[in-house]
Amino acid sequence: MSQVVTNPLQILTPPYERLKTCRGAPSGDPALTDARGAGLVWHLSEPISQRQLESVRTRPRGVSLVVVLPEHTHIRLPSAILRVIELCRPQSILPYHQSTCVEDLKTALRRPPSDLATEVLDYLTWRGMIMSITIRQLVRRTLHLSRELRTVKSLSRALYLSRRALGRKYSSACIPVPSHWLQLGRLLRATIRIQNSDDSLFVVALALGYPDGFALSNQMHRLLGVRPSEVRDRLGWEWVLEAWIESESKSEGFGQTSRAQTDRRPVNPPAPEEPEDTPATSRPDHGLA
Repeated sequence: MSQVVTNPLQILTPPYERLKTCRGAPSGDPALTDARGAGLVWHLSEPISQRQLESVRTRPRGVSLVVVLPEHTHIRLPSAILRVIELCRPQSILPYHQSTCVEDLKTALRRPPSDLATEVLDYLTWRGMIMSITIRQLVRRTLHLSRELRTVKSLSRALYLSRRALGRKYSSACIPVPSHWLQLGRLLRATIRIQNSDDSLFVVALALGYPDGFALSNQMHRLLGVRPSEVRDRLGWEWVLEAWIESESKSEGFGQTSRAQTDRRPVNPPAPEEPEDTPATSRPDHGLA
């Protein structure tokens, strides 16, 4: 189903049947305030005002942004579009099309990241949760290794640290314990697989090292406060990450310093770092390929 664009900012919420016009600033639209799995669609047109840029940059947490580029003959200032990408962190970037297809937008929302660990760190930094370079590298490595490791013992061995030393590094940064980051990585991968396949929960669980679907479901509910059925019905992984941040903040997984950072609005991110486990020329795929 396609809809003709009449407003540059539109909202797509579960059950993802029809686009709605954004009423005012995204931060004040009730359709986005508590909508897990919501997407904000921005049809770029020049000139891009600072007010509009700020409005999208400070959208509610966990709302995925899909940017639709203007027609190539209407692009006069490419730097303005690059500024949008830098400050607003779109989840996907789509080429120009006169009418918007909801199915295309749903595909964009459920798009798997090319490097999950790096995109999670980019998201946390954009959210204002700025960690030191050393901790960023440690967390990114932990999330990357969560593809194959299940225990803190195996993680500490892979990082050439004792379990005590590894725990101290995380606690000194006032962030959740290593085991919770390991589980976060596994659950985000489960989320992505559930949304991008017709596999049963049992099949997904076995592929990710869980004994059965009940174990995966219980782990997801315990750590994130959501169930696989909700994950399947609500697209994207950013809202799942936000659910984890909220859960950890309530249980004091984030220390006082980090809890203060979780309340910050998105900030201008620093220069991106190279993924440790990918070639130096690799970059996260933001839908431009």
